[in-house]
Amino acid sequence: MTGPIASGPPARPEEDATSAKWGAPLAIVVVSAAVFLAALDQTMVVTVLPAMMRTLHIPYTQLDDAAWIITGYLLGYTVAMPLFGRIADTRGRRLMFVVALALFSIASILCALAPNLQTLVAARIVQAGGGGALVPIAMVIAVSALPGRKALALGIVGAAAEAGGVLGPLYGATLSQLWGWRSIFLVNVPLGAAFIAAAVVLLPRDRRGEQAKSRIDYLGTLLIALSLASLTIGLAGDTHTGQVAVRPTWLIISAVAFVLFLIAERRVREPLVRLSLFRKIPFSAANIANLAVGGALIIAMVEIPLYAYSILGASEIEGGLLLMRLTMMIPIGALGGGWVADRLGYRLTGALGFVLTGVGFLLISSWPIEPSSAVMTRDLILTGLGFGVVIAPIGASVIASVGPEWVTTGSALVTVMRMVGMTVGLSTLSSWGLRRFNGLMADTPLPLRTADLTTEQYDSLITAYERTLNASLHTVYGEFFLVAAGIALFAVLPALLFYRGRTKTAGLPFLPQ
Repeated sequence: MTGPIASGPPARPEEDATSAKWGAPLAIVVVSAAVFLAALDQTMVVTVLPAMMRTLHIPYTQLDDAAWIITGYLLGYTVAMPLFGRIADTRGRRLMFVVALALFSIASILCALAPNLQTLVAARIVQAGGGGALVPIAMVIAVSALPGRKALALGIVGAAAEAGGVLGPLYGATLSQLWGWRSIFLVNVPLGAAFIAAAVVLLPRDRRGEQAKSRIDYLGTLLIALSLASLTIGLAGDTHTGQVAVRPTWLIISAVAFVLFLIAERRVREPLVRLSLFRKIPFSAANIANLAVGGALIIAMVEIPLYAYSILGASEIEGGLLLMRLTMMIPIGALGGGWVADRLGYRLTGALGFVLTGVGFLLISSWPIEPSSAVMTRDLILTGLGFGVVIAPIGASVIASVGPEWVTTGSALVTVMRMVGMTVGLSTLSSWGLRRFNGLMADTPLPLRTADLTTEQYDSLITAYERTLNASLHTVYGEFFLVAAGIALFAVLPALLFYRGRTKTAGLPFLPQ
């Protein structure tokens, strides 16, 4: 490695030479590969959910229960980040990277052996805990490996995470078709073991100092976990009633737990999260920006396949392929954004990325009912590229804003904000969209065949109804994409408050140069 984050005894010259030549690239490869694997597991179950439901004897009338196979992973992914980020800052990043990989691998075995839905969801939450912990730790290890190109290092890790999310559905469908859905979890075991061995050999040793004596704020962890879990459950709604509605009791529990968390963090000597970090404008700006990323991204992830299915008459696979025109550009944009941010600074690069995203959504919102493939491809590529460009500036601004004792925790928090943005966005999207659509269709009831109607008259009524239905759906989708454009363009403002960057003239003071 070019130099560990924490200080320690100086290495021998030959060790430095070897580290500079091979250590940094290999370390980034290891952590990026592990993050890629965890990201695969976040989305790979989407295409195999029907097969899992058949095996576990879950009727399609309980699809909302089966959705917790996905939601549970998102929950565990989110809850684990602050805890593991703080432990990594105090106990060692290589150690916790290995622990997270081990947890991920063991839980994968439990997922593969799960006899029922409840066991599978519980195992998925634990699996996600290990997978979510990998992300902030990997970000810091990558930055320490390329101290002169910090944004590029974050772009590489971000690209690995986004690429895993993009390829997850295809990856899961392929393995499931070859060997059954349980194989998508079993394959994690040998891969996890290989990554653990590589991490032990290639990652820098953890330096033991005063931070090793720090205490972990488990009370704060419990409260923030309760708050996030209750928020997720409350916003998931209750589809058994046939309506989209939040669960106010759980939202109240979430709010109370969050208030207690804030109180506890002010009283604890060594808190899970130092609240004073949010007084730093670049840190708060990066968190607000990533909250916006989550809110805008979930609109694209949900609405573009639905647009293809309901408006264009495309199959589910075709809808997924249409979405891939956007998502495949995110890892490419992440790499490009990291390269640009190291030259133009984090503020300008972040603002540019959000402008690209906003303009892309504006173009998508203006699609006619039957847009051409070339127009859709152009607009989706532009939007996905913008989403990717902002990844590195956001992460770099956070790392540049916090001290060495909080760098992994800060990286975890900003990722949690994106997950919260996606969760809140999904709930708001569902409830508002349903109300808006029902309002547009209120004066156009479904025609019923009566004895006094001829076949031609009835067919005419059905045609008029379908025309109104498509127009109403087109209006709702267009408004969704306009909202996403507004969110993205709003995020330009916090982006202009990011850490200035330009590592060639202003390096980060606590990281090796």
